[in-house]
Amino acid sequence: MAFSADELRVLRRALAVALHPAPLHDEDVQDALLLAASVDEAVREAGRLRAFLLADLARYREALPGSLSGYLELLRDALAAGYDPQADDLAALRALRRNPAASELLARCRILAERSVRARLARVSQATATSAPTGPRARLFALPGGRAADDEPKPNPPAPAERPVPKPSEVFPPRRRPVPPPPPEERAAG
Repeated sequence: MAFSADELRVLRRALAVALHPAPLHDEDVQDALLLAASVDEAVREAGRLRAFLLADLARYREALPGSLSGYLELLRDALAAGYDPQADDLAALRALRRNPAASELLARCRILAERSVRARLARVSQATATSAPTGPRARLFALPGGRAADDEPKPNPPAPAERPVPKPSEVFPPRRRPVPPPPPEERAAG
């Protein structure tokens, strides 16, 4: 990202105020807000450009080997912009390693991928080290219900607290077929 001379002047004033707090003129505040908005827009545009470049790279990779020259050029551009080669890139370059340019790029991508993995592992191990307790470890106490509880005799549960489990026939009584009404002759006699 490049700043114009006016933007550098605004940035320098903002940094001076951050280091040595002093009241600001309204014009300085407006200039700083405009610069912040410009920087935010440049960051958003860089994100959009990166997303477009990565999508384009994926399209070219899927069209290999027919798109070899375009893919290699896009991959070089992406690497120059700080892209870490992915497993798909390494696999595609391995398949194309008979091409001298692809073979050269494969060697470069392997180095970059290894550095990226090492950096991630270092961050993970550093995060693990900082989250580990630094003081003495607390004593652990046995809680009831563990393996030792199996060896001990179990007390009988109180009788009133236990209710028998009902049978399914008690919960859902069987359906009785409806009895057909008696014939009309029996009704009159009865």
